[in-house]
Amino acid sequence: MISVTRPFLPPKEEYEKYISDIWKRNWLTNNGPLLNDLELALKEYLEINHLLFVSNGTIALQLAIKALELKGEIITTPFSYVATTSSIVWEGCAPVFVDIDDKTLNIDATKIEKAISEKTTGIVATHCFGNACDIDAIEAIAKKYQLKVIYDAAHCFGTLYKERSILDYGDVSTCSFHATKLYHTVEGGAVTTQDPMLLKKMAHMRNFGHDGFEKYFGVGINGKNSELHAAMGLCNLKYVDQILEKRKEQCGNYDRLLTNLDITTPEVQDNCQYNYAYYPIIFSTEKQLIQSKIELEKWEISPRRYFFPSLSHLPYVKKQNTPVSDNISKRILCLPLSYDLTSEEQRMIARILLRVQNN
Repeated sequence: MISVTRPFLPPKEEYEKYISDIWKRNWLTNNGPLLNDLELALKEYLEINHLLFVSNGTIALQLAIKALELKGEIITTPFSYVATTSSIVWEGCAPVFVDIDDKTLNIDATKIEKAISEKTTGIVATHCFGNACDIDAIEAIAKKYQLKVIYDAAHCFGTLYKERSILDYGDVSTCSFHATKLYHTVEGGAVTTQDPMLLKKMAHMRNFGHDGFEKYFGVGINGKNSELHAAMGLCNLKYVDQILEKRKEQCGNYDRLLTNLDITTPEVQDNCQYNYAYYPIIFSTEKQLIQSKIELEKWEISPRRYFFPSLSHLPYVKKQNTPVSDNISKRILCLPLSYDLTSEEQRMIARILLRVQNN
């Protein structure tokens, strides 16, 4: 089976060394030494000042919304993984969907102002597939209307914007380190911010609100992560540059192999140094997509319809008009991409897609 992604795993003995040390210390969670080492290593690698390692990318979003004290309506994108919307609803806010740009697949910044109401308190924008949003436009609007900005950067490890980590923008940026991501800790995520007091607030919140053993800063949740996950993160961080380079090479291979296929691919935002986290292709029709997907699956190749359906059709949100997202979501397919994907496997995928088109 060739899956849409396969997790990168470091040499087993490297991980076992960390595990052996964990057994000796018998310190498994609650901000252990490896977790602190990982946070420091991530800040150094990403060249950012403030980062917290948390249990997953969804908790990261929920912490960000809660810490920024967002209420009422939050403007967001209908084209993302469900956690972007469900986190807003979970925190008691109402998602207001602004349609996407049909080139970058990110929220269309030119349509945001029209969606702002007296109930709007923030913007949650996804850097879709690791491709930067129109950050300058979004932050200008947020400043004008005094709105908070959260960037869902779940796909963005290694992406740069204007030669800075994309995680260094917004009031808070969130990241996912799930096993499907190019950099992972098996399960995990992070919140980043330039505001040290906001980071302190989120640090308390991720640990039930504790401020010492017998005091409480305020309400909190269990957003901590374990030494076992931190160990995997430390192992994998050594290989991130290799992983990024490999994915860039594989995306270049797809570009060449699929030159004659009747598809388009997203455009990378200006000033964005892309991390090649995904390889999405957009067919001319949904019928072509379905035929191609069925044929690939016959050969045990498993692409994914990221993201379908458009989040504006979720059963627990108010129905909203998002024609561009609706249209793109029906025609987009992410092809397999992973560190150990071979050029022979890529050629086979390309042959199948071209054969379907020419039949």
